[in-house]
Amino acid sequence: MKTVEDVTLLYEISNALNEHLTLKKALYKVLDILSISTEILRGTISLLHPLRDEISIEVAHGLSTNAMKRGKYKLGEGITGRVIQTGKAITIPKISEEPLFLNRTASRKKLKDQELSFICVPIKKGNQVIGAIGLDKPYDESYSLKNGEQLMSVIATMVARHVINLETIRIEKEQLREENRRLRNELVNRYRITDIVGNSNKMREVYQMISQVSNSNATVLIRGESGTGKELVANSIHYNSSRSRGPFVKVNCTALPSNLIESELFGHEKGAFTGAIKQKIGKFELANKGTIFLDEIGSISLGVQANLLRILQEKEFERVGGLRTIKTDVRIITATNKNLEEAVEEEIFRHDLYYRLNVFPIYMPPLRERKTDVLLLADHFLEKYAKENHKDIRRFSTPAIDMLMEYHRPGNVRELENCIERAVLLCEGHVIHGYHLPPTLQTGTESDTLPEVALEDAVSNLEREMIIDSLKNTRGNVTLAASLLKTTVRKFSYKAQKHGVDYRHYR
Repeated sequence: MKTVEDVTLLYEISNALNEHLTLKKALYKVLDILSISTEILRGTISLLHPLRDEISIEVAHGLSTNAMKRGKYKLGEGITGRVIQTGKAITIPKISEEPLFLNRTASRKKLKDQELSFICVPIKKGNQVIGAIGLDKPYDESYSLKNGEQLMSVIATMVARHVINLETIRIEKEQLREENRRLRNELVNRYRITDIVGNSNKMREVYQMISQVSNSNATVLIRGESGTGKELVANSIHYNSSRSRGPFVKVNCTALPSNLIESELFGHEKGAFTGAIKQKIGKFELANKGTIFLDEIGSISLGVQANLLRILQEKEFERVGGLRTIKTDVRIITATNKNLEEAVEEEIFRHDLYYRLNVFPIYMPPLRERKTDVLLLADHFLEKYAKENHKDIRRFSTPAIDMLMEYHRPGNVRELENCIERAVLLCEGHVIHGYHLPPTLQTGTESDTLPEVALEDAVSNLEREMIIDSLKNTRGNVTLAASLLKTTVRKFSYKAQKHGVDYRHYR
């Protein structure tokens, strides 16, 4: 039956274990409590390394650091090694009479004239022994070592649960760190400069400018029409910079109401305005040591522009309703599709802010100025959305390619991506045809790319395109081409001659 002292001791140890999340701090606290409550001279908690089968002292009371380093055992070696090997407690009334006692720490030589008792109990994780608790006590004939062993076994169970919980937390943290590393590497790989699709001369200029500015801290202004890929350039700059391990915070300035954008960027204090029921951390604080991307910068108000100018010049700001000045180390990348020069002339955009933002401008060309990239982009989006939708779509038909190339494309890359995604969803075969593309590309009414033709001419054009397409697929083999179109070689040759198609051009 446990005494009041024993219950009090167990309660104190339970509090100590729950108080500290660090394993060593918790175990040291346990030994400190035991030294005070049970008058131990020395105490050790040893843990088994599962891969090396080596036992080492994790924490100790009454031992020097050098003595702890010397306290290493193999399984079955000495009293501690035997307890961990067998999973059974060992109690020694007098250490001097026990030949198995190794005294590897050499800590008991100073007490030659004092007889010691030793209690060693296993720490178990289920049926697996993961360590042991060992205590040195002055020999006392009236003290019940059996009761001491039982008490230490209860404490060992409590320590085991704590070790298991902390081990679980450690494993989860390691998994989170590993996942974080994996995702960060994935982001870096995803936003490499080489992963931006396009090999036209204008895009090569963009790549060169990204390479030049990435490793600096210069403010970048990305300009271009909507849908040209400005955000993708911002991603590439950040993930190829020295700040890639820091946060990357994106803010779409047009998506925020004008009365909230200041609070969103700089944060606010509790009670700063109606509805501010608690303190809010702003985007600039979240982006400290990293990069902030302000999309559509031309839409912010003059008041917010003044605060933004201060951050660019002084690297500091205050929260809305706050008095404390907050320092921040943030690289600013901005983007706009507006003409900022006109906005400066109309006095709706500060000229001093414009010059601070326009340190390193990058111009993203519209898709109509990089026609040679259309097919590269189309193939990229085809592969992407075919994979996402688990479809085996391999190519575009010749008429579909012509339609994609001739369209004036006011929505740039974003519009092209939407077109291809729609076509993939509609396509049930292996080839995307013209009728899978949006009506604006098919009719020519809005695109102004297809001429008005009579029915006979339209049929003639379709026949010619199908003949050319089949010859491309069969590398000029007339027999196979006729078979693809489910007609005879004679009819195929007649139609080819009629439309001026020479099979030899496709070999």
